[in-house]
Amino acid sequence: MLDFTSDMPDDGLSSRATEYPQNNDQALLDAYSNAVIGVTERVGPAVVRVETGPKVRTLRERGGLGSGIVISPDGLVLTNSHVVGASKEIRLRDTEGIVTDARVLGVDSDTDLALLRADGARDLRYASLGNSKTLRRGQLVVAIGNPLGFESTVTAGVVSALGRSIRSVSGRIIEDVIQTDAALNPGNSGGPLVSSKAEVIGINTAIINGAQGICFAVASNTAQFVLSEIIRHGYVRRAYIGVAGQTAPIPRQHAMVAGIDNKMGALLAQIEPDGPAAKAGLLPGDVVIRLDRGEVNGVDDLIRVLDRDRIGRTLEMEVLRLGRLRSVKIHPIERKPAARQG
Repeated sequence: MLDFTSDMPDDGLSSRATEYPQNNDQALLDAYSNAVIGVTERVGPAVVRVETGPKVRTLRERGGLGSGIVISPDGLVLTNSHVVGASKEIRLRDTEGIVTDARVLGVDSDTDLALLRADGARDLRYASLGNSKTLRRGQLVVAIGNPLGFESTVTAGVVSALGRSIRSVSGRIIEDVIQTDAALNPGNSGGPLVSSKAEVIGINTAIINGAQGICFAVASNTAQFVLSEIIRHGYVRRAYIGVAGQTAPIPRQHAMVAGIDNKMGALLAQIEPDGPAAKAGLLPGDVVIRLDRGEVNGVDDLIRVLDRDRIGRTLEMEVLRLGRLRSVKIHPIERKPAARQG
């Protein structure tokens, strides 16, 4: 076999070609490590362990553990509503082991978020909320929390997807959720998902049991909205029409006769007496297919439309009743916040 390289002069290019990728890889790894280290050093001290339940725990009253992130020097802390639950006793433990009592300023189970206030706290280390709308798939993110009781644990990954929807414990759909492969475990709930700029761009909230690398965080823009609503009103304001329903298919013949494209709608099962729906003349069995000019293809769509901007407004609703299309005027009111039990 002929060797065409044996007579070629050695100008050093071949050796440099083999060295360059190795050196380049090392530089990339160093940059990645430095980014994670920088985020950890800047945001880590603002992450707290959230303890609920009695200080002296028994087999009957064991309490719960989660994570939280301090977002202001005077002790405002964001966490998950499912971490707080109905507990009346809440404590925050920082990275130095200092324990502070906390009280709940407000919870929003529809987005699985809660806002706490650390009692008597001043000049705390805190982190800033970033703009989650600037995120891109593949972007580096870091999760910090206390999984399974292991305090100040750091994991890193990427933004796997944006604009996901997951169902909250209240049954309402949480919109604009961030999917990440940064490893999360029980105890990470309520902790921050952080960008390479050391900005909190999500609040870690959920994992899928049995799956690997599929974790979710409530977007920081959603958290900012909930935060402002709780500070202003003590809860998140949403519209209410007084119905209970379910997603149901629309018979093709009914859709053709009514001249609509909906294949699904929101079937009203119950109507609250004297509520907005009852006053509008709605009846059990009606199928909502449009509200305020927006198409309704199920209960989730109906709930999504009933935000704070619809409170007190007169809206047009289209329903199918016994296969015939009807239009009614409905006047949503403000939904009363659910009382915390415990």
